[in-house]
Amino acid sequence: MSNMETHSAEMVCAPEAGPERSIEILSAREVPLGGPRAMTVRRTLPQRARTLIGAWCFADHYGPDDVALTGGMRVPPHPHTGLQTVSWLFSGEIEHRDSLGNHALVRPGELNLMTGGFGICHSEVSTPRTTVLHGLQLWVALPEPHRHTGRDFQHHVPGVVTLDGGEARVFLGSLAGDASAVPTFPPLLGAEVSIEPNATVRLSVDEQFEHGVIVDRGEVRMNGTSLKAAELGYAAPGLTMLALTNASPQRARMVLLGGPPFREEIVMWWNFIGRTHEDIVQARDAWQSGSDRFGRVEGYDGDRLPAPALPHATIAPRKNRAEHHGPV
Repeated sequence: MSNMETHSAEMVCAPEAGPERSIEILSAREVPLGGPRAMTVRRTLPQRARTLIGAWCFADHYGPDDVALTGGMRVPPHPHTGLQTVSWLFSGEIEHRDSLGNHALVRPGELNLMTGGFGICHSEVSTPRTTVLHGLQLWVALPEPHRHTGRDFQHHVPGVVTLDGGEARVFLGSLAGDASAVPTFPPLLGAEVSIEPNATVRLSVDEQFEHGVIVDRGEVRMNGTSLKAAELGYAAPGLTMLALTNASPQRARMVLLGGPPFREEIVMWWNFIGRTHEDIVQARDAWQSGSDRFGRVEGYDGDRLPAPALPHATIAPRKNRAEHHGPV
């Protein structure tokens, strides 16, 4: 998915049930994606308060959208560098085409992971049979040794893991005794978790990881802190157990993200991730000139997406503020 805008969002900090740890609540903001039929998404990453959770650096949450009213998703061919895209749907279907020649469908409960290290481009279009479109688009920043890696695309259908009080689908990393078959460059956790009404799910997690929970549906308590739909709860490293409670009378659904803190500073602009302003300038010039760096998407009916103008100022690196372990 193309990123047309990155500003900050509201952050509040609420105390966890315990005196020495807190859960940050990151509030999403609505962002229209680019193009003549702009689709509105709820963005929780990046923002000024927090750029990354592990290597997860971008999170757009959209829907449920009535495609008959919104027009659905139609994102023309656009480029990526220095990252991996993770597409995860709750409902609907998206047609994916990329410059590796892949023509695939993104369906609910199925992982599509695309690697755009040195450069790749792709298009995303909701299919004609889609009536309601609802899901998440996520990005992973590639660490320095791998950020110029070659293009790649992987598809994986995770199994359903039965939990006491709910279930999970582990699409990256490992959780609750299950592990994804898809390898990642930095260690990662990505899972859809659903919880029965008025139930609590307790998950053993890696204490070296920081974790984020994006609530899709229901009212969820993350280690005692209440999160509403579309909010993201953040927990710093140090937790060995994550307690997720569904405080609503309907089944709750959320996506759990995690990974060890990503210590590298990144420069992130439009659909590119680099380490310097010059990295971004070079990537933009290559896309605008039709360079072979990104290849070409075959089979898309329409023009590719032009890059926006660069800002007049030097694009500064992004980094997380220092982690804290108490209420603020």
